[in-house]
Amino acid sequence: MTWTTRPRSELSTLAVIDQGQGPLVILLHGVGLRAEAWGAQIDALVAAGYRVLCPDMPGHGQSSFDHPTGLEAYVHRTASVLTEPAVLIGHSMGALIALRLAADVPDSVLGVAALNAIHRRPVAAHKAVVARASALEVSGPNDPTVTLQRWFGEASSAERQACRRWLTEVDQAAYKSAYTAFAETDGPSDDELARIACPALFMTGADEPNSTPEMSRDMARLVPSGQASIIAGAAHMLPMTHPAEVNAQLLEFVGGCQP
Repeated sequence: MTWTTRPRSELSTLAVIDQGQGPLVILLHGVGLRAEAWGAQIDALVAAGYRVLCPDMPGHGQSSFDHPTGLEAYVHRTASVLTEPAVLIGHSMGALIALRLAADVPDSVLGVAALNAIHRRPVAAHKAVVARASALEVSGPNDPTVTLQRWFGEASSAERQACRRWLTEVDQAAYKSAYTAFAETDGPSDDELARIACPALFMTGADEPNSTPEMSRDMARLVPSGQASIIAGAAHMLPMTHPAEVNAQLLEFVGGCQP
């Protein structure tokens, strides 16, 4: 898989990759990345007969940065592209946005898949992510080495190089803003999960130390129509590192959400 830049259009102030025709699927990426991180999923969904919208988070990719504060501001900005009922698929912070929308605007969400979502972080993990957010600089590029080690270990790959480029190129003030919003939330509350009426898939990697398998299983139990899937040998960047397994499950899930 190559991770080259794809053409964008603008939809309600966000830059979006808009490809394919058919029932709508919206893909939401994580902090520091951009719409191309979903490249393998875009191709698979379009080939299966879906229209895919993949927005850049504010200040990421080609979307403008309007200094949103807190997760709710990102949810509100993302809601503007939800112009018809759709299946939402989110990764990391994108998963938290997708879950909030599924709980708050149920008539617009046919199904939600949350990849590498967090839920009830342990105290030590919460302190660590808040400290990382506080340490981020906005006046110059941050070194992504430690982040890439968390995501990929020591192995070199095209996916690692693509993420290094995106993390280096992203507006650093936008990165800090998004990372702070992600750090300050503890994931969806039990009440929020219980309000999700549509089918919900919680997927993470078996080797993921932060968005753990236990978190995905716990969230799935709290959603009336929830299910959990754990990908063997995968960690945080499973949409990029394990596209075959992820795509097979997402295609089955999305197909099952159609009216």
